[in-house]
Amino acid sequence: MALVQTTLTETEIKELFKQAVAEVLQEQRELLYEVFWEALEDIALAQAIQHSEGTPMVSREAIFRLLEDV
Repeated sequence: MALVQTTLTETEIKELFKQAVAEVLQEQRELLYEVFWEALEDIALAQAIQHSEGTPMVSREAIFRLLEDV
């Protein structure tokens, strides 16, 4: 069996790579959505913690009373 050798240019390699990445993004859309959503939640939590630094402490009971009213 003969071995066939193919030479690709840098442009062709880049195009193949772009196509492969696009295919993965389409096939794994839900996974990527979950990853980005988790990252956004982590950022929001970190910002909330930073924002609350230096504010007075609130009891757990007071928080649950507020949540019950919602």
